[in-house]
Amino acid sequence: MESLFIASTDETPEVRLDKQTGTFEISGRSLPEDSVEFFRPAMEWLDAYRQDPNPTTTFVIKLDYMNTASSKLIQDILLALRDIPGSKVLWYFQEDDEDMENVGQEYAELVDVPFEFKTY
Repeated sequence: MESLFIASTDETPEVRLDKQTGTFEISGRSLPEDSVEFFRPAMEWLDAYRQDPNPTTTFVIKLDYMNTASSKLIQDILLALRDIPGSKVLWYFQEDDEDMENVGQEYAELVDVPFEFKTY
């Protein structure tokens, strides 16, 4: 399975999905003009990965900011992890960013995937 890499810009996060290395990460700022189109490759990649996942999958979310449309797509990605056995989420937020911490807490309540919260 080929890895997926999308470089970050001022308005879009970096996306790294690599089955070989076990790297699954979305980081940066997420303000794409068309969130559905931006996250489509990641959703398609996860759909394919779900057919033959690694024994454990740790998905790192390290976003400084995301708009409402991105929030919905991140939720969809996290919901997709429910169907991948051995999945967990590492939710990173800046130490003084209560908003991103609270968003992570809300996601943790919505999806049936273990969450760990870490500051940076």
